[in-house]
Amino acid sequence: MDIQKELEGRSGVQCELCGTKEGLQVYEVPPKSTVGLDGSLLGCATCIGQIETPETTDANHWRCLNDSMWSEHDAVKVVAWRMLSRLKGEGWSQDLLDMMYLEDDALKWAKATGEGEEESEKIIHRDVNGVVLQNGDSVVLIKDLKVKGSSMVAKQGTAVRRISVDRENAEFIEGKVGPTQIVIITKYVKKL
Repeated sequence: MDIQKELEGRSGVQCELCGTKEGLQVYEVPPKSTVGLDGSLLGCATCIGQIETPETTDANHWRCLNDSMWSEHDAVKVVAWRMLSRLKGEGWSQDLLDMMYLEDDALKWAKATGEGEEESEKIIHRDVNGVVLQNGDSVVLIKDLKVKGSSMVAKQGTAVRRISVDRENAEFIEGKVGPTQIVIITKYVKKL
């Protein structure tokens, strides 16, 4: 059974965040390294678009988190926490955030993208040209890189899609090269 079918069964064929039944797609919650049912949710195009593009966030759309923040699934709770943190300037979202409870592992996962941190506290990741890198960006390798612990060599010009940034070190990002998830040093990539 594929993951979309499993998520549709889990959610009742509706967005696990806002409840709409149209434009549904699988969203892998970054930077979860384990893909699959536990690291994903079923979301609508509106929700996923606003998650991935913060400048398009419509605060009123996210009032739906009043219900979805109580989900039994960590992926849904993590995204709810991130969106409420993004909107904490709104009175209602801060109230919901204050009521929300996450287990330690889920809270660490939720904070891993830096959502909710003040700008001065965030670690900035930059590519070889100084362009800022963020979770979900695509990059290309600018030189051949030997992957430690394997015989694999990631070739120059290889595109790495949907990267995850390391919240503790500005020099490291993670991404998939072929089927393998690897850590890449930012000075060896260029943003696409």
